[in-house]
Amino acid sequence: MKQTKIVALLVLLVTVFSCEKDFLSPELESLVNAEIYYTTEAQLETATVNMYDGIQGINSTSSNDYHSLQVEFYLTEMRSDNTRTKASEGEAAQFESYDIVPNNGIVADYYRSFYNVIFRANVVLENLGVASDSNRASFEAEAKFVRAYAYFNLVRLYGDIPLVDRVIGNNDTDISFTRVPTTEVYALIVEDLLTAIDGLDNTYKTRASKAAAQALLAKVYLTQGTNYLDAQILCEAVMGSGFTLEPNFEDVFYNELNNEVIFAIGYSPAGVDSQNFSAEWLNAVGRTSGVNYVTNDAKDALDMLGGNRGLDVSYRVDISQPTQHQVRKYIPNGEVDAHAGDDFVVSDPRLAGNDWIVLRYSDVLLMHVEAIMAGGNSTAVPAALSSFQLVRNRAGLTTTVTNITKQELLDERRVELAFENHRLFDLIRFNEAQTVLSTFSTANGYNFNATDLLLPIPQREINLSNGVLTQNPGY
Repeated sequence: MKQTKIVALLVLLVTVFSCEKDFLSPELESLVNAEIYYTTEAQLETATVNMYDGIQGINSTSSNDYHSLQVEFYLTEMRSDNTRTKASEGEAAQFESYDIVPNNGIVADYYRSFYNVIFRANVVLENLGVASDSNRASFEAEAKFVRAYAYFNLVRLYGDIPLVDRVIGNNDTDISFTRVPTTEVYALIVEDLLTAIDGLDNTYKTRASKAAAQALLAKVYLTQGTNYLDAQILCEAVMGSGFTLEPNFEDVFYNELNNEVIFAIGYSPAGVDSQNFSAEWLNAVGRTSGVNYVTNDAKDALDMLGGNRGLDVSYRVDISQPTQHQVRKYIPNGEVDAHAGDDFVVSDPRLAGNDWIVLRYSDVLLMHVEAIMAGGNSTAVPAALSSFQLVRNRAGLTTTVTNITKQELLDERRVELAFENHRLFDLIRFNEAQTVLSTFSTANGYNFNATDLLLPIPQREINLSNGVLTQNPGY
C-alpha cells in the first residue's frame, strides 16, 4: 500500500472534490479558485493527501483532465538529447524537433496541472487554523514543500510566471495573469523549503520529508548558481540521514520505496491511482506509436560511460523493431520474473503501478560534488571524490578517481539519472544547454534556438487573460 494512499478512500468524501468542477471554470482554468473551508483536522489531512493526488495526475486520455507528472517526460527528456518519438509524428514530435507551438496541448496540460497543485497547497495553508497546536507546523511545512516543488518545476520550464501564494478569486486577475520575475518565484521557493525543513521529519517517502526538502533546496541553490556552501551543507545533512545506494542499480526502480528513494510519487496498479506514462514508452500500447524512445546519442553515452547501467537496465531493444531502443526504467512488467510479487506489475500496462522517483540518494551524492565544485571546472576535494566514487562503484566502474571535471560530472549525471527527467535541467544548470542542444539539433535536422530553453506560455491562458499574460520570446 502506498503511503500517499493511507486515506485515499476518505479523499473522495472531502469538500475539495465537491468543488472540483470549479477547477475547470473557464474564467481561471489554471489558477483555480474556490472558497473551501475545513472544520476538523481530519478534513485538513484529506486535503493534504489531495496535494499528492494532484501531482500524481489522472490516468486518462481526456484532454480536459490534469495529467501532471504523467506528461512531464515530454517537457523534459524529449527536449533534451536523451529521448524522442519513435515515428516523429503528431504533437509529441514538436518536443524533439524544437517546433513547439503555444497551443500545444501537453504544454498547457502541465501548466494548468501544476497550478492546480499549487491551489491545493494554498487550500491547506488557508485552513491551518483547524489543526491542533502540535500538528499545525507539520501541515504548514508539508503544504509549503509541495508548493515549492510545483513552482520549481514551473519556473524552470516557463520562466517568469504568475506567483499565487494564496487562494484567489475570480476577480484576482492581477495575480493570476501577471508574470513576475524568476527571482521573486525563487524567493518564495526558498522561503517555503526553509519552513518545510524546520517542520518535517523523515517519516515518509511518498509524502514530504525533511530530507526531501533539504535535497530540493540544495538543487534550488545550485540552479540559482548561488549558496554553494549551503547546498553542500544540505547535501551532507541528507547524506547523514540514513539513505544508502541500492547495491543493484536495477532494484532502484523495481524494489519500490527502497533505501535510495528520498521522495517519490506513489502509484498503484489497475485503479484510479495507476499511471499510463509507462505504456506511452512502449510500442503502440498507449495513445501513441511510441514516445520517449532512446536517442542514439543517449544509447552511446550509456554504452561508453554507464558501466552496468546500460543495455537491459536503463534501456532495451524494441523487440518489434530492433533498430529502436526503449527506456527500460519504469517499464510495467519489466521484471515480471524477478519481481512477480511487486504491486506495480499489472496485466494492462496502461494501468501501471510503478512509482515515479523524484529525488534519490545518488542524485544527492552528485549534487554534493557539484556544490563542492562551486561553479568551477574541476575538483579534487576528497569529500567530492568520495561521493563520486560511491556512484561509480555501484555501476561497476571501480577505478579510483583522483580528479573530477565539470564535463565528467555532467556525463555521470546523464548515465546515472538517464530518463528520469533531469537531463535538460542539468544542461541548463551547467550552462551547457545551448552548446549541447545546438550540436544535437544540427546533427538530427532539428530547429533548436536559445529561446527553446523555455516553453511557451499556453495560448489558452493568454487568451483568457485578454493579453495581460505575455508570451515568451521566440513563440
